[in-house]
Parts: sequence; structure tokens; C-alpha cells
Amino acid sequence: MTAPASAAAAVRAQPAVEAMAQPAALGVGPPVAVAPAAAAAGVAPATAAETLVAAMAREIEDGAVVATGVASPLAILAIAVARATHAPRLTYISCVGALDPQLATLHACSEDLAYLDGRSGEVTIPDLFDHARRGRIDMMFFGAAEVDASGDTNLSAAGPLDRPKVKFPGVAGAASLRRWVARPVIVVGKQGRRNLVARVQVASTSDRGRRTRLLTDLGAFEVGAAGAVLVARHPAATEAAIAERTGFPYRTPQPLPVTPAPSPECLRAIRRIDVRGLRDRLAG
Repeated sequence: MTAPASAAAAVRAQPAVEAMAQPAALGVGPPVAVAPAAAAAGVAPATAAETLVAAMAREIEDGAVVATGVASPLAILAIAVARATHAPRLTYISCVGALDPQLATLHACSEDLAYLDGRSGEVTIPDLFDHARRGRIDMMFFGAAEVDASGDTNLSAAGPLDRPKVKFPGVAGAASLRRWVARPVIVVGKQGRRNLVARVQVASTSDRGRRTRLLTDLGAFEVGAAGAVLVARHPAATEAAIAERTGFPYRTPQPLPVTPAPSPECLRAIRRIDVRGLRDRLAG
């Protein structure tokens, strides 16, 4: 088959897919700093969860092809916010088998059949993997029960695989898809020493051949074979708080950049799409 001229055209030319598991950390976060423009516009301060969702949305470029797997409501919310703000031309592959469905409301289940509404096409698991292997998926968010400084993630179990203490949701297609998508982004909704660890107990996914962005409710890291670097903190997070809640060693540039606070437009989109406030149960 002759490849279409662009990744988006290729994905639209044939149906694309279901995808993989992304466990989410739970917790409720306090309000954090909001941009002066948002305050002047009469928008309530952003929560830690909203700051993370806004950071995730900024990772998505206009015209990009993005996909989500199961158990990924934060990723769906970030994609919906990006589409509603700066990236109206993105192409989205939903895990329920829908290409470019409507994203007017965030549902608790990533497999809710409401995500079939308004779709422009239907997709299959083999199609998604084919598109990813051919380099047609621009970016994808991946969850992790544990992640270490090398970028290895654990989605399998606590303890050894032959005698696990706790079983996690599982790797599904993440081991392959993380290596195949052009830019994977790891997301941990509630950063702590139990999930940012010195060494993962089980290496479910690994991609040491390149640096990978890691977003948390406190800031942004880059992880990989050369170790971890804290590249930015969120507006309400302090370097001391990040150090206290990080279980792996990392380097810090000085001065440390601060991520942009969510804009009024972004906050309005988040709150309009996630009217039930699911985000604050999943992050912060």
C-alpha cells in the first residue's frame, strides 16, 4: 500500500482502533496558582489536576494524530481541551474503536459507548498497531503504577511476577506502542515516592533509546538512559515538595523553569467538558 502524504491522512484513509491500559493515581488536590489573565477574567483558580491537564493538552500540536487506551480519562480530557483550544485539527483515535468522535463530555469510563457519537470512522486494534508501527501516531499518553529515572514503567505487579503481592491492570499494548509512537508522554496523576521510584519492580515498558517526557501534578521531568532531569515545576509546586515526593535521583537546571498557568480559555474548556469533576479524583 502506498502511504498517504501525512500521518493524519493515513489514519483517516483507513479505520484505526482500540488500545491499552493506563492505571491512574487517585487523590484530590488543593487549588493552585492561576494566571493573572484568568483571575482578571473572573475564572476560579486552577486545581492541581487542572494544571496537569493543561500541561498535557500543551503537549498536543495542532494537526497531530493522537490515541488513547483504556482507563485514560485524563488523557481524553487533555485531548478534548486541546481540540477545543489550540489544536482543532488534531486527529483522535479512541479506544472504543472510533475515529474523531465528539468529546463534548468526559465520561468516567474510557470505554463508554458515548465516545462513538459523532465519529467519522470506525477502527480496529490491528489498524492502530499498524499505524503506530508505520510512524503515523504522533503522540500518546501512557500511565504508570511506577516509573524510574531510566523511564522504565511498571503496569504489571508489586513484587516479583511469580509471586506478586498486588496485580496491576496490565501492560496491554503499551510495551509495543510506547516504542512505536513518535512521542510518548508518561503521566502520573499524583506524584509520590511509591510511583516515582529508584527502580521499578517489574519493567512492563522500556524505551531507553530516547528521552521521554514525564508529567505529574507537581511538574515535568525528562527520563531516559542518562537519568532523570526535572525540567519545570508547576506554579504552586516548590522544589522542596518535588524532592520530598520523588523516589529517584534527578538533576535540576538553575533557574528552574515554571510551567505556564492554565489560561482562562483552557480552564473554561476543562470545566465545561468535565462537569462532574472527575479530574480532581484522578490527579492532584
